[in-house]
Amino acid sequence: MRDSQLLQAFESGTLGFELYRQHVYHVRIAYLLLQRDSFDAALENMRRCIQVMNERNEVPEGPRSGYNETTTHALLWLIHEVMRNQSEAFPVASSEEFFDAHPQLHSKHILRFFYSPGRRLDPRAKSEFLEPNLGPLPGTAPMA
Repeated sequence: MRDSQLLQAFESGTLGFELYRQHVYHVRIAYLLLQRDSFDAALENMRRCIQVMNERNEVPEGPRSGYNETTTHALLWLIHEVMRNQSEAFPVASSEEFFDAHPQLHSKHILRFFYSPGRRLDPRAKSEFLEPNLGPLPGTAPMA
């Protein structure tokens, strides 16, 4: 799927659920939003669109399902930092090229380097961003 089609489908809530659930599309969509918008605007748009997609597809809200602010914020921040720090060394022309150029982002479990399972499953993580408890996210102040 081309970048313009992917972003339009995500923002309109018409992206097929089978694609929406794949990690590669989360990374590609985040890249496209961050290409176009500031981090804060991209986060707001990502949040809104995920919540719409979840509602349309009847994803239940629970400790391990539904929207999670900490997961969304932290993953978007990692992609932001990769774009900011590696775009000169790894220039790309599309979200697909971006994904292919950065294998460190291929695992949907990348946040396990920064968060313990208990931290991301904390009920507060669903509605507010919790700082990582295993190590700082790149580009942020070191943990005390």
